[in-house]
Amino acid sequence: MHPYDSRYADPSSYRERRSDFMRPPQSTYSAPHTGPPTANYGSGYPQAAYNAVSGSGTSYSYSGGGRGGYGGRKGDRDARPFSGRGGRGGSSGGGRGRGGRGGKSKDDLDNLMLPKQDFKNLVPFEKNFYVEGPEVQAMSEQEVTVYRARREITVEGRDVPKPVRFFHEANFPEFCLQVITRSGFVEPTAIQSQGWPMALKGRDLIGIAETGSGKTLAYLLPALVHVSAQPRLAQGDGPVVLVLAPTRELAVQIQAEAKKFGSESHVRSTCIYGGAPKGPQVAVLRRGVEIVIATPGRLIDMLEAGTTNLRRVTYLVLDEADRMLDMGFEPQIRKILTQIRPDRQTLYWSATWPKEVEALARRFVHDPYKIIIGSSDLKANQSINQIVEVVPESEKYARLIKLLAEVMDGSRILIFVETKKGCDRVTRQLRMDGWPALSIHGDKAQSERDWVLGEFKSGKSPIMTATDVAARGLDVKDIKCVINYDFPTNLEDYVHRIGRTGRAGAKGTSFTFFTVANARFAKELVKILREANQSVIPALESMGISVRGNNGGGRSKGRGGYGNRSFAASRPYY
Repeated sequence: MHPYDSRYADPSSYRERRSDFMRPPQSTYSAPHTGPPTANYGSGYPQAAYNAVSGSGTSYSYSGGGRGGYGGRKGDRDARPFSGRGGRGGSSGGGRGRGGRGGKSKDDLDNLMLPKQDFKNLVPFEKNFYVEGPEVQAMSEQEVTVYRARREITVEGRDVPKPVRFFHEANFPEFCLQVITRSGFVEPTAIQSQGWPMALKGRDLIGIAETGSGKTLAYLLPALVHVSAQPRLAQGDGPVVLVLAPTRELAVQIQAEAKKFGSESHVRSTCIYGGAPKGPQVAVLRRGVEIVIATPGRLIDMLEAGTTNLRRVTYLVLDEADRMLDMGFEPQIRKILTQIRPDRQTLYWSATWPKEVEALARRFVHDPYKIIIGSSDLKANQSINQIVEVVPESEKYARLIKLLAEVMDGSRILIFVETKKGCDRVTRQLRMDGWPALSIHGDKAQSERDWVLGEFKSGKSPIMTATDVAARGLDVKDIKCVINYDFPTNLEDYVHRIGRTGRAGAKGTSFTFFTVANARFAKELVKILREANQSVIPALESMGISVRGNNGGGRSKGRGGYGNRSFAASRPYY
C-alpha cells in the first residue's frame, strides 16, 4: 500500500473495493434509495459502482419497479450519444424496468418535434439595467485603452461600455456585493470587468475566455438583476433565465453558484441533467423556478413531456458553446431555441473560436458585443508548467508509476485517459499497485460520478482518472498536476485538460506522455511550446519536422481565449 493511500490503516477495505476487480455478486440490492450512494463496501465504492464496472445488462434495483442496467453501449443523451438497449428491470420490483441510461438516442432527440410557438403580440420586457457610475464615467479613453491592454481585453461592437475596475462600480444590488465580499474576491476578473457592463446593457454578447476565467459569474450576476426586474412567475410559467451547458458536472457547478447568490434575493434555481431520476427534477419545475441550468437532452425530454415551457425565457446563456458543438448538440440547441422568444437577450460563451463556433453564433445572436480575453490563437495558461515526455506506448504505465512516486505528496492529481475502457484499466492497475485512484467517465452512473468527485474534492482519494468528460467545467481547487496518460485527439482538448490545474492564479504542472502514434500533433504542439518560450526536446521536434505537411490533426487555427503564455519545459523519457 502507498503511504498516501487513505486506506493504509485498513487493508481489508482495499480488498473489499471489488467493483474495479470483478463482476458483481449474483444477488439483488433492494434497499430503498434516498439520495447519493449510501451502501459502501468497506470504505470503498458505492453500490452503483458494481453495476457501472461490470458492463452487465442486469441491474441491482431499488425496491419497486427496477431501473434498467447497462445494456451494452448506451445512448446517454448528455454525453456523446450512442444508441443502445437498456438492461433488464431489477428483480425486486418485478417486471421490466426502464431502459438503462440510454433512453432516447441522439437521433431520436434530433428528430423529435416540439410544439410550434406563436410569438405574435409578445409582451415587452426590460433588459437594459446598466447605470454607469461616476468613477467609470471619469475614465478617459486613454485610461480605458491602457486598462484593457493590461488585462488582455479585446472588444468589438458598437457603443461598447467602459470596463469596471471594482465590484461596486457595476452597481449590483447590495446582496450581490455581500456575497462577493464573503467569497473573498479582491477584484473582478478580466471577463467580469468588461462583461458585466455589456450584459447589463441588455445586448447580445459573445464572450471568449479560458475555462476558470470567472465567466460563470460574468453572466449569473446580470441574470439575477434581469430576473428581479421581471414580473413574478405565475402558475404554469417556465423559467426567466435558461443556461445550457454541455455536461452534467458543469451544470451542477453553475447551479451551485446560482444558489449561492440567488438565495439572498429569493431567486430560485434548479439543475436539469440526464443520468439522474426525473421525478425530483419534474417536481421542482412544476413548482416554478426563475433560473434553469440544463443539459440539452434532458431539457428536451422535459419540454416534450410538457413538464415546463420556455415562453417566459428572456435571458439565454449558452456556456461552453464550442464543447456542445463538439459533442454534437447543435440540432438539439436549435430545437430548444425554437421555443424561446426571438427578442431574448442571448449570451454566447466559448473557450475557443473556430469557424464552426463562429458560424453557430451568427445564427443565435443579433448585433452582439464581442469580448476576447487573451489572444485569438490557442495558448495555455501561463501559470502551468508543462512537461512533455516522449514515451514508448508499452512503457507508459511504468513511467506513470515512477512519476507518481516523484510527485505524490497527498495533493490532488488528475490523470486523463482517452477511452472509458482504458480509464477503468489504468484505475484497476493503480489500485492493485496500492495507489488511491478512482475513475470518472460517461459510462458511470450519475450517483457514482458524484460520489467519485466528492472523494476527489475532499482529498480522500487524491488520484482521479478521467476521460474528457472532466476536461471542461471541472472546478476543483488545488489540483497539483494533470497527467495526460493518453494524448487527446486535438490540441484544443490538450489545452483544456491542462487547464484543470493552475486555476485562479495558482501554479500548476502538467505532464504529457507523447508517443509515435501522436506524431501528427507534434508540429502544432511544438508551435504552442515555442510561443510560450519553452524548450522543445529534439525527439518531439523531429516528429514535427517529419509531419510538416500535416496540420496536426486538430482544428487549432482561429481558436480563442488563451491569451496567457505558459512557462514550461519539456523533457525526454529515458
